[in-house]
Amino acid sequence: MGDKEKKKKKRGGAKRNMEVEQRVAYKAVREWVFLEQSNSCGNSMDTCVVDDDFGVQCYQPKEKLVFEFHCHTTCSDGFLSPTKLVERAHHRGVKVLALTDHDTMSGIPEAMEAAHRLGIKIIPGVEISTIFYSRGDSGVQESVHILAYYSSCGPTNSAALEKFLGDIRDGRFLRAKNIISKLNKLKLPIRWETVTNIAGKGVAPGRLHIARAMLEAGHVENLKQAFASYLHDDGPAYSTGSEPIAEDAVRFIRETGGVAVLAHPWTLKNPSAIVRRLKDAGLHGIEVYRSDGKLSEYSDLADTHDLLKLGGSDYHGRGGHQESDVGSTSVPIMVVQEFLKVARPIWSNAIQEILENYIKDPSDSNLQGIVKFGKMAISKTSLSLGSASDLINQCLASWLSKEERENSKFEAIKLELEANAETGRC
Repeated sequence: MGDKEKKKKKRGGAKRNMEVEQRVAYKAVREWVFLEQSNSCGNSMDTCVVDDDFGVQCYQPKEKLVFEFHCHTTCSDGFLSPTKLVERAHHRGVKVLALTDHDTMSGIPEAMEAAHRLGIKIIPGVEISTIFYSRGDSGVQESVHILAYYSSCGPTNSAALEKFLGDIRDGRFLRAKNIISKLNKLKLPIRWETVTNIAGKGVAPGRLHIARAMLEAGHVENLKQAFASYLHDDGPAYSTGSEPIAEDAVRFIRETGGVAVLAHPWTLKNPSAIVRRLKDAGLHGIEVYRSDGKLSEYSDLADTHDLLKLGGSDYHGRGGHQESDVGSTSVPIMVVQEFLKVARPIWSNAIQEILENYIKDPSDSNLQGIVKFGKMAISKTSLSLGSASDLINQCLASWLSKEERENSKFEAIKLELEANAETGRC
């Protein structure tokens, strides 16, 4: 066999191995995406076509799985309601959407309801505003955002997370007032009522809301100019709020059963130092993929620190050709598989802890907390004897695979739920 034939055979073998890995990844990811229907999928999940170059049966999925890991709604600084965002994602072919509003998870239940109607899987998430302090005499601080991804059951301690996020939101109100004060001193008057009306009832104002107020007042020609000239980090109108330290936020995400991923590292002044410190605190991954492709510099940084690679559109719905649309970031199926390999055990343990706490205190409020992000609404009058146990078992079927539900820990939880149901405790 000549050298050309050997090289061709080697390339063909490498391609064949890649096809096998992609097939395995696609099957595993698709099973999770359509967990409730996985038992009825049969063998119709994929098909093959011949690759002309090497004669290899090239793997081609019948159904493209589009993931969106980073987007926002009107619950923070987005322009679309959770329902409208889910509808747009569905129109764009998204199968799994992580809603990651700034410092709030208030939009998740509405998004879940719309997603169930349209056949989309929701990952409850949040983008947490933090501050990173460099070491040394300079004491330079930098705004860092951490994405947290939770199971469909939410965080293990929802009350603690809500207080954690609530403190940040309270600081955002103070921060917004400070920014407006600075703008007024710069002879760019903005009314507080205008900003809060733009933000919406109960929404903590962010820089984007202030930028929109500046645009309405005629102080800037577009939102980009508002940030470039006044609102960017260290800009003349920039102000900080009461954000937690970045490392503490990463630890808190882990403590509450979440997966912690550094958002848009390309916006940071010293991403290498930040990633190194956050990795020590327990960071799981960093964003590497954008709508314009994979950024090699940050992919290499993830490899250096053995971190997951993720990415999303950071969609806000503001419109215009400069914004990436929801679902426009292509995250490879094998990358999604690696994310799920890390996330699913974390989420499974979180669900177990939440259910064990419910067994200890089987109150209606705790049950409401368990299914808060689920697809079924509960009323006190609907909770007959045994119904809570049945409801939780139904939820488990959509949260966990058959193998996960049949492990010894969940079997013990199921038996205790059934026993409590018989005695009227659940």
